[in-house]
Amino acid sequence: MIERESTFAGAHVLRMFPSFVWKAEIRPEIRAPLDAAILKKLAAVGPDVTALAPGESWQSDHRLHLADELAPLAAAIQAAAAAVLEHLAIAPRALAITGCWANVSAPGARHGTHSHPNNFLSGVYYVQTSEGAETINFHDPRPQCAIMRPPVKSLTADNADQVVVKVEEGTLLLFPAWLMHSVDPNRSRYLRVSVSFNLMFSAYAESMAAPLWEGGVRRSA
Repeated sequence: MIERESTFAGAHVLRMFPSFVWKAEIRPEIRAPLDAAILKKLAAVGPDVTALAPGESWQSDHRLHLADELAPLAAAIQAAAAAVLEHLAIAPRALAITGCWANVSAPGARHGTHSHPNNFLSGVYYVQTSEGAETINFHDPRPQCAIMRPPVKSLTADNADQVVVKVEEGTLLLFPAWLMHSVDPNRSRYLRVSVSFNLMFSAYAESMAAPLWEGGVRRSA
C-alpha cells in the first residue's frame, strides 16, 4: 500500500511498505490481578530473581501460556492478534501462541538485537517497568539502507535506522516476528519484568503453504 504524505517542492512524498508495531494498554481492572498472577507464577517456577547480579537476566520456560492462572494474558494476546489481522485485512484465521516466556532483567541487563523466526507475530507484555527501563528498540529491516549513511542535521522518523518505543506497566506490543528489535541496558535500580510471546497460524501447512498459483493455466508473455 502507498500512502500519500505531506508535500515538498510541489511534489508528494509517498510512504511505501510500512513496518507496523501495534501498541495497546491492558485495562487496569484486568492488569492488577494479571500482574499479581504472573509474579506469583515466576516466584514458583524460577530462581530467586531478587538475587540476580547487576547485568544478569533470567528467562522462564516458554510455556507460560498453558498455565491456567495466566489464561487472562493468553486471552488478551489472542484478542490483540485478531485486531492485527483485521488491520492487515487478512481473512480470519486461527492463530496459536507457540511460545510465551518471562524476562527478568536486573539493573544493567540488556537484550541484543534479534528476531523470532518461524512465527508470524511476536510481542511483549510489560509487567514491571520504571524510569530508565521503559523502552524497546525496533531496527530498520532494510539492510540495503546501511550501504550509505550521510551525516544528518537531526534525526527524524524519515532518516533514523531505529525507532525507540516507550512503554509502561500494562503495555502490550505486537509486531512482525521478522522485525529486528533490542532492549537497552536497564538503567533503573529495579528489576524489569516482561512477558514475550510468539504466534503462528495454526493450520499453516494445511491452508497457506501451498503455492499461490494454479497449474494448467496458459499465460502469455
